[in-house]
Amino acid sequence: MTRLYALIVVMAAILATGCSGPDPDQASSTSDAPTVNTGPEQNRVRAERVDAIAAKVPAAVRERGTLIVGDDGKGTPPLTFHADDDVTMIGVEVDVAQLVADTLGLKLDLRPTSWANLFLSVESGQYDAGFSNITVTEERKDKYDFATYRVDLVAFEAARNSPIERVEKAAEIAGKAVAVTAGTNQEQILVRWDARNRAAGLPPVRFQYYQSAGDYYLALRSGRIDLYVGPNPSVAYHVATAGETRKVGQISGGGQVDADIAAMTRKGSGLAGRPARRCAERADPQRQAGRGAQPLEPVQRGRPGVPGQSPRPAPELNDSPALPAPHAAL
Repeated sequence: MTRLYALIVVMAAILATGCSGPDPDQASSTSDAPTVNTGPEQNRVRAERVDAIAAKVPAAVRERGTLIVGDDGKGTPPLTFHADDDVTMIGVEVDVAQLVADTLGLKLDLRPTSWANLFLSVESGQYDAGFSNITVTEERKDKYDFATYRVDLVAFEAARNSPIERVEKAAEIAGKAVAVTAGTNQEQILVRWDARNRAAGLPPVRFQYYQSAGDYYLALRSGRIDLYVGPNPSVAYHVATAGETRKVGQISGGGQVDADIAAMTRKGSGLAGRPARRCAERADPQRQAGRGAQPLEPVQRGRPGVPGQSPRPAPELNDSPALPAPHAAL
């Protein structure tokens, strides 16, 4: 099987390019909030083509000259979302995809879609890869290959004047109105927590679902919900820029075990391979200086992602598919 080695540079460098959201509900309401570029021109950190890596791209992709990447068209800042022109997709996930395409000598062809269609399109081969805050899970490993590049953390957000001080365990959401996006890993965690509470005789969670991030935050401000649960980067961004809410807790995206966010490709497509440590060091100056994280190990069946798994073992190299990339907890 053709192997493709790709590099994703340190996430801190990506975040330095400045990504945010145009949604009025996500705009700054405090004078000391960070100023963030929400325009279509992001002045991104770019990578140079690495011939040794680009040569391993499957022939069909190389001849086409593009890397077709799907992402969630209704994502939230700073991950993937629409710029001020309401057309251009920007965000951390888009930045990572651009770096990978650059390294492979390909033009990025970004295709916003729905969360459900993203998985179907990658599985069918319509998209080469998905970059959209995708958690590695055991179930997903049956159909997809992964290349991890960020630790997966889920955060709890409450209104600034909420009496909720901290959320760390299941009992602390009993009887609460909690908003979460359907079909996500965080929803699965909350459903398990709710089942545990019910079994213990505690009040059930009142799950609430909305169509957009603006709707979640409006419900939070108005008191219709007690908590919003979402990706840690999105919660941290909103807390910092809007000044109306507080982050009151965070847990691993794997629940009881560590979990990672990854680039997702169709299983066996040839778009994933063993870590290329030499190429990573060549393309990442921070890594050369010893300041960057180490390349990630291949993602294997039985590795981090869902409850019931053992904690992340030490890195190892084998023939399981994966793209090399550094961790960066957000």
